[in-house]
Amino acid sequence: MSTEGLVLFETPIGPCGISWSARGITGLQFPGESAEATRSELARRFPKARDIEPPAFVTEAIAAIVALLEGADDDLTSIPLDPDHIPPFNQRVYDVTRAIPPGETLTYGEVAAAIGEPGAARAVGRALGENPYPIIIPCHRVLAAGGKVGGFSGTGGIATKRRILAIESRAKLDELPLFGGGAD
Repeated sequence: MSTEGLVLFETPIGPCGISWSARGITGLQFPGESAEATRSELARRFPKARDIEPPAFVTEAIAAIVALLEGADDDLTSIPLDPDHIPPFNQRVYDVTRAIPPGETLTYGEVAAAIGEPGAARAVGRALGENPYPIIIPCHRVLAAGGKVGGFSGTGGIATKRRILAIESRAKLDELPLFGGGAD
């Protein structure tokens, strides 16, 4: 993998960072204590990346991420990813996780079962903790057994996970009719 560029962008949860290669997005960074902290963490993860003008596919990805965090109902599956640096087990976990629609959730155990390894809930949790593309691979939509929030490795921890889930839940609720849709 050859990460070419990185850029910061503003979102409703704070300044995020994104990095890319010619093949697709290589990483997304949640907001840190400051914009510089966010940039520094992304640069640490991708030391060869430069602050350069993003190509069209990155600009489109940024717009989609911001829209989702503003309440749009977009699953972000159109964003191209560069998975060259992802271990095979993690890639299987990310494939299942990426298919979870906004406003819906699965448990770690359900993801493990979906990849054909029903006893691997903890390994699923570890893989999601290593997720280089939070939001795009919506690890925030994976919960602990019994619907408990569980952990979250993104900046802000569980509070950030709850906030993103609340934004997505509101987007789903906004789509529902205000009154019952029964026949008169």
